[in-house]
Amino acid sequence: MKPIEDIFPLLNQTKRIVIVPHQKPDADAMGASLALSHFLKQFGHSISIISPTNWAGWLNWMPGCNEVVDYDMFKEKAEKILDQAEWVFCLDFNALHRTKNLATKLEHVTCPRILIDHHQQPDEKKFEWGISNTNKSSTCEMIYDFIYASGHSDKFTKEMIDCIYAGVVADTGSFRFSSTTAAVHQLVADLKERGLEHMHVHNDLFDNFLENRMRFIGHVLINRMEVFYEYNTVLLVIPKSDLLRFQVKTGDTEGLVNYPQSIRGIKLVAIVIDRDEERKWSFRSKGDFDCNTFARKYFEGGGHYNASGGRSSLSLDETVKNFHIAMKENIHLLQ
Repeated sequence: MKPIEDIFPLLNQTKRIVIVPHQKPDADAMGASLALSHFLKQFGHSISIISPTNWAGWLNWMPGCNEVVDYDMFKEKAEKILDQAEWVFCLDFNALHRTKNLATKLEHVTCPRILIDHHQQPDEKKFEWGISNTNKSSTCEMIYDFIYASGHSDKFTKEMIDCIYAGVVADTGSFRFSSTTAAVHQLVADLKERGLEHMHVHNDLFDNFLENRMRFIGHVLINRMEVFYEYNTVLLVIPKSDLLRFQVKTGDTEGLVNYPQSIRGIKLVAIVIDRDEERKWSFRSKGDFDCNTFARKYFEGGGHYNASGGRSSLSLDETVKNFHIAMKENIHLLQ
């Protein structure tokens, strides 16, 4: 993978560009994709954003989100766009399988793939150019850096500012996570000087849900949360029946894994959700427990040191049993 700086001299050469985030894009993935799109359009490029799947409805406020193509829903249209692409930017994921059903198509595109991502252990051989920096808080921070490094900081627009800030505030846990460096605060200060109205972004991200989500969260915390104090661990197990009962939609479980972290002494929080095709895991940790290694070893996943995800094709009961085994095997790291 060649340095991403190599493409800076090529930005003025108009191209057909496709931007792809990971499946079920969150605020960082969607924010980065939209911010990069608004930036590149100013050079005269033809830009399309293709999401591998649908996304949370509370992201629809982001400027340009209405133009994103859902690959699962509009596969033929999306593949025609990819067939004509001259560059494909891959944002907020570092292995093609993170794009689910789109992965095979991405594997066979004939144009260069360009990586901008902050997750561990990138599959660098799949990308012509790119940058992978695990020290960055978010891919949105990396898009901000990309714009500055390219020498075009004069091209920031209000739309870009809102999208970048949304991704940064979401991926830093409203600036509580250890990834919140001095550079992150400097970024926010710069965006404020450029006209950022942060209150409306916060409202759209965190105060934009339906009543059923609040009742769902209450139900989960009362009935689906198990605390293992001897392992300093909390496990949330959500069966499919709960998703149906509370009409849970994409994005409604976002942030749920963070709630038990407020319990004193808890070092690891895990949540497993019974989806149709697989069981989806999310892990959050405090201190020196490595979620990335844990997720990769036991649940076909990965991510960041203190925040990772995973999956299992086993039944819900079986994957929960495997978690209990994994938790006991890691007791020396959890105590």
